[in-house]
Amino acid sequence: MTLAATFLAGAKSRLLPASIPFRFFAAASAFHVAVWAVLLAAGEHLPSFRGGPGPVLAALHLLTLGVLTTTAIGASVQLLPVATRRALVAVWPIKLVFWLAVPGMSAMALGMFMAQMVVLIPSALATTLGLLLFAALLADNLRRAGSLPVAAAYGWAALASLLLLTAFGLALAFDYEVAVLTDHPAMALAHMILGGFGFMGFLALGFSHVLVPMFALAAPPPRGASLAGFGLALAGLILGVVGALADSAVVLTGAALIGLGAAVVHVWLMQGVLSRGMRKRLGLSFVLIRAAWAMLPLTLLTGLAALHGLAGTNGPTLFGLLLIGGWLLTFLLGVLQRILPFLASMHAPRSAGGPPLLSELAASRSLQIHAACHGGALLLLAIAIVADAAWLVPVGAGIGLVGALAFACFTADIVRRVAAVR
Repeated sequence: MTLAATFLAGAKSRLLPASIPFRFFAAASAFHVAVWAVLLAAGEHLPSFRGGPGPVLAALHLLTLGVLTTTAIGASVQLLPVATRRALVAVWPIKLVFWLAVPGMSAMALGMFMAQMVVLIPSALATTLGLLLFAALLADNLRRAGSLPVAAAYGWAALASLLLLTAFGLALAFDYEVAVLTDHPAMALAHMILGGFGFMGFLALGFSHVLVPMFALAAPPPRGASLAGFGLALAGLILGVVGALADSAVVLTGAALIGLGAAVVHVWLMQGVLSRGMRKRLGLSFVLIRAAWAMLPLTLLTGLAALHGLAGTNGPTLFGLLLIGGWLLTFLLGVLQRILPFLASMHAPRSAGGPPLLSELAASRSLQIHAACHGGALLLLAIAIVADAAWLVPVGAGIGLVGALAFACFTADIVRRVAAVR
């Protein structure tokens, strides 16, 4: 039996009300538009950005928290209960997560944009409370995920990263006001590593072991090789955080090399799944997913080059763009193209002909526009960073905004269809 059959067996009985996951996906889509709008309006300092309050930091957190984290919450609270065959005990905690985290993220980005600590610090506390409640829900799901050992291992590592990430984030927010940290840049780098490679990175890697086989109608990758890849990724993450806090180029180099090995193993495993899968034509979504897989080792190589001064003056910024925008955002948007229609079809009532086809629930023209604009925007931003050409940033951001609006239309169409049938 394929993982898809196992995953779907009795899945409808473990579905949350449609409004729960889709409110997170709708919020993520709105944040996605906001990211590009902020960069279009005030992103001229992106090429040389090294941290500090302002529009670029606001756009960064609209992306990492608003788009990536919000999507991760919506996906995990729905897909993990389905995969583990254990429904959530109650729905109200995840609703509370939404009302704490999403308004908190919005206000926090506003505080960063205006450099107003009186807005930033309270909103950071509200966001932290929401993320901690989500962490408790995630832990409860992972505790029951014995049938998915690889995904569970990545999930526990992502959970630990989330706890450290929120603690570091609060410390960085307070440091703008009362200077509590002895080395703010070192803490900021550790915060970025925990967020990009730890929390979101490990969730992406872990869910890949469930979702890619399900979409390709294939058996999961071999457990031994998968756990070996997890061990490499975990070692690389720990060394990366330690190296960032210690400001040690030697330790960071070792972390990047180990992480590169983990990336190669992961991509090899996923390609093996696709080659063995019964479904070969996986559509535009897997064009984005494959592009993201290529971005993962490229990100680590760029980080190594930046660490040793071989990536130009703005090498660290290029590393951040490839990590957050290239690898994580591209992967997430590719997966969302599959998850949104999939969940919509699961929530649709059965008729004589069965549930709606996924192709009927996806606005392909919107997705084509988005994919072209997403790739073009990232390319232009990368050129702007390498060439230190601030005038290219609004051009790339404008193209990205068109793509984000197209993806928002796709999301809105799915949500409209789900609301209509409910």
